[in-house]
Formats: sequence, C-alpha cells, structure tokens
Amino acid sequence: MKNKFEAYNKEVMKHFLNPKHSGKIENPDAIGKINNDSCLLPEENIFLNNEFEEIWKSKKEDYVLSHNGFKNKIVNKLSRKYNGRIITLKNNMGKISLTPEHLIFAMKVPDEDKYHRIKSKKQLIPAWYHAEQLKKRDIVLFPIPKDEKDIDSIEINIPVNNGRYKGKEIPKKILLSSDLLRLFGYFIAEGNVQDGKCNTLISFTLNIKEEDIIKDIKRITKKIFGIEVKIRRYPKRNTAVVYIYNSKIARFFKRLFGNGAEHKKFPEFIMHLPIEKQKSLIYGLWKGDGHINLDRISPRAGYATISYQLAQQIKLLLLRQKIALSIYIEKEKEVKVVKHKKAYRIHIGQMSSLSRISNILGMKYYPKSYISVDSWFDDNFLYTPITKIEKIDYNGEVYNLEVENSHSFISEGFCLHNCGDLMEVYLKINKKNNKIEDIKFQTLGCGAAIASSDVLCELAKGKTLNEAKKIDNKDIIKKLHGLPSIKMHCSVLGARTLRKAIDDYEKKKKT
Repeated sequence: MKNKFEAYNKEVMKHFLNPKHSGKIENPDAIGKINNDSCLLPEENIFLNNEFEEIWKSKKEDYVLSHNGFKNKIVNKLSRKYNGRIITLKNNMGKISLTPEHLIFAMKVPDEDKYHRIKSKKQLIPAWYHAEQLKKRDIVLFPIPKDEKDIDSIEINIPVNNGRYKGKEIPKKILLSSDLLRLFGYFIAEGNVQDGKCNTLISFTLNIKEEDIIKDIKRITKKIFGIEVKIRRYPKRNTAVVYIYNSKIARFFKRLFGNGAEHKKFPEFIMHLPIEKQKSLIYGLWKGDGHINLDRISPRAGYATISYQLAQQIKLLLLRQKIALSIYIEKEKEVKVVKHKKAYRIHIGQMSSLSRISNILGMKYYPKSYISVDSWFDDNFLYTPITKIEKIDYNGEVYNLEVENSHSFISEGFCLHNCGDLMEVYLKINKKNNKIEDIKFQTLGCGAAIASSDVLCELAKGKTLNEAKKIDNKDIIKKLHGLPSIKMHCSVLGARTLRKAIDDYEKKKKT
C-alpha cells in the first residue's frame, strides 16, 4: 500500500527533472554548504533483524523497520566523532539520544488551549522535524508493523543424541493452530526447559488456583503431541507444576523461544503472523503472566518480564492490535532478602486499548468513567506525546544508517529519518546594491531536496542579502505547491544553506 506521505506533485517533479539553477559559479563571492550529518549515540537501540539492538552493532544488509511499517535493508552504516550537545527524547514506549539536527517523524502541537484535545491534534500535519525543534507534548508517530505472512504448519526437526531416542514419537509436522499458539504463550509466560544428559523436559510453574490453565495445557499437549502431562501440586507453596516429559518437544520449544526468563523471545515467523492468529498467542501470554483489573476506579492491564527483547516484541504485537501501552523499567532490587532482577512492565490504561485486550482475553469491559486520552491510532501509526526532554554535552562516537527505499528506521519509541542530503549554494553578489546577481546549487539527495534547491535559487535571485535572509522553508514549500510530509526537512535544509552562504559573504566582507 502506498503511503499517503510519499507522492510528489507536478511542480516538485518539474523542478526535480529540469532544474534551471543546478551547477557551480566560477569564482563565487560566497559558498554555503550543509549536509545533514545527524547521528545517534552508539548504545541507542534500534529495531534490527527482528530484535532491538544497539546501532553500533548494525551492518550492511541487515534490515530495519521503517516509517511505512515494512522492513528495509541497510545499505550503509556511518560513524564519526562528535563533540557537542545531545538531546534525549522520551515517550511512553522508550527513549532516544541523538544530535540536535536528527529528523524525527512528529507533529508540532501549538500552545493554544484547543490543542489540549485529541480532536484538534488529529488535524495537525505530520512532518520530519529536527530533534531540537520538538518540545514536551509534541506528538511523535510510531509505525504499526505491516509485514505479514501466514503459516499453516511448522516442522519439528530435532536431532537426537547418538541417533538414539527412547521417548514417545511425536508428529514431524504440526498445525500452527490457535491451540498451539496459546500453548506458546503459556510457555513464554510460565514455561522452562530443563535440558540435561539424563532428563530433558518442559515445566510450567503456575499458581495452584490457575486450574483453567493447567487443564488447557494438558488438553493441548495431548491433542497436538499425543503426550500425557504430569501434574504436581504444592499447597504449602501455593503452586502447581505441569511437566511435559519429552526431549524432542522440550528442545523444539527451546530452539523456538530460548530458555530462562531473561533470554526468552519470539522467533521471527511469530511476529509476522496475521493479527487474528496472534490473538491466541497474546491470550496465552496474558493468562500466564499478565494481569487485568477492570473493577478498580482506574482500570488497567499489565504484563511484566525480565527479558528486554520480549518486552519490545510484546509492544509490537500489541501495536498491531491497536493497543496503546507504556513500558516502565523497574530497577533491580532486594525485598525481604530476595533479589529481584531488572524488569520491564507493560501498562495498558486507555479505554479503547483496555477494551481490545479485554476482548482478546474473553472478558467484558464496561467503562465506568471517562479516562483521558493522550495517544491514538490510525491505520498506519500510533500517535503518542513526548513526555520528557533532556540535554547533555557529549564527546565521542556517533552513528547513522542509510536505508534503502523508505530512508527511515525506528528506535524503541521514535521513527527516525536517515538523511544523507548534501547541499551547496554559490552566490555572485553585486557589490553596489548588495543584491544576488546569480545563484546556483549542487545537491546530492532526493527529488524533494533537488526541487527545493532549485526553487530556493528562484526566490533568492535579484533580492538583496537582507531580503534573502528572510526566505524560509515556508516560502519554498509554497512555491512548490507543497511537499510530502516525509520531505519537509528538505525545504529547511535549503533555507539553512542559503543563510550559511550569506554569512560566508558577510564574514569575508568584514575581513
């Protein structure tokens, strides 16, 4: 599906295909040069090959998730030394630390009272803004993942030690049914694999009162694998443990999901299943280790895990269901001599999102009062506010990417542009009247960057330097009859480059 932000109009195409001011001026009086050399700190996590990894670990041919919701390949990774200000932006889903000129897909919210309401905010136009232009309460856009591929069945191809296998034989291929996906959810939430030389098995540790889950695990295991489970109850500890004694099934689950609560995550094919199928997985997850309380004054649902990757994947699964969420980090702590590891808590509190998670869990939700809304969805994005901004000084390595096709990638909670535009403006000045006699440009960049540069020259030629200084990106956009939102920054780049050329001339004149 073509994104509504990507089409060029006829005026832009005219200046892109036939620019009249492209080239150099011999012996120019001034030169302005700007490249959008924007970057992230090396430890910033971006979506990389189905996981969130630090940007410095990325490499060519890896894929990222772009602003259009689809994955695209990295064609180049850039790094450089940087000494200057770093801006950290935070929202409910994560944070990002980057250089002030890095572009973020967002909507600027005016200070007028009416823009405290969602109805007015929805009328704002999204565009790419420099990080330094954004403030608290401005809205950022985060894409809903769109890559989808249905799978009917999966193979169980688990080798056995020394070619000998004494356990009960299981099917070599199983249907990827709602029952199996629910069992996967139970395992991610409560399961563990014991993989030893003598005994390999799966155990599910549950509250002794969770009889419905115990019966469901028993029924599904028998139906799909033909295996009877073993159940042990420990009333003094208030727990029940369900065991699946089969090494092939255990190693199959371990290969799919990892082992140990800190390392669990979903395989890639799970993340791309149709959203209707993923509901069974979410059901198993939430019934196993989540909670939902609809009776309190401020109803909420939540999920906790010590796996960073799992928390981020659950976030993407919920966004596909149009469920808005917050992620909180709970630091490592010790309570009554018991050490608790760092945890990631997912919180759902908005009325529409609670209604959707309730439907997935088969529960009825009747809102008792109006709950304020600060985030919303359309078919392509979650719109959510910036909650905090911090600034620090930094001296060290920074990184950026070049991404094919969409030229964008996502971090934990932000959609970032990778802009490699390079623009040079050359001026010839009439010394008598301080007017721009001639102006030309050389731009390495997209069609919008070239068109913006050409229009900039038309606007500036014949003007005095003081008049030319007043040309801004709005003048360029008006002359072009508009630009796609994703390309608005090209007009800003043009105005900045012209101003830099004028500054260059004025400095030369003083010396």
